[in-house]
Amino acid sequence: MNKVAVVYWSGTGNTEIMAARIAQGAESAGAQVCSYLSSEFSGAMMDEFDTVAFGCPSMGAEELESLKFAPMFESCRPKLKGRRIALFGSYGWGDGQWMRDWEENCISDGAVMVADYVICNETPDSETETVCFTLGKALA
Repeated sequence: MNKVAVVYWSGTGNTEIMAARIAQGAESAGAQVCSYLSSEFSGAMMDEFDTVAFGCPSMGAEELESLKFAPMFESCRPKLKGRRIALFGSYGWGDGQWMRDWEENCISDGAVMVADYVICNETPDSETETVCFTLGKALA
């Protein structure tokens, strides 16, 4: 049984909705799932999991949230080489550049993307929730 971590930060609840659907998808595929707010997770925990989904909305000038999420994620970066991960998040403006940059950095660090990232504008609709559920199954 794969052990999956779903790690996220959510300011308005949109990314939290996505995280919940990803966790449900992974559980439905038989994985043991642990969900964490970014403040509860660190790079030291990476080796406890087979796969990790990281979720963060776009902030500021299309960047990761800088106070709670980005420092946690930086602590995880040394553990990304060969690690199976997925990325997700919501945005309210822009075109998703923060996610493309984030994915590129993860791939450069040697991460293995288990599926395409999932982004949505504002609140996830039913189609986005279905894609999140499918992403969770891919993590398992």
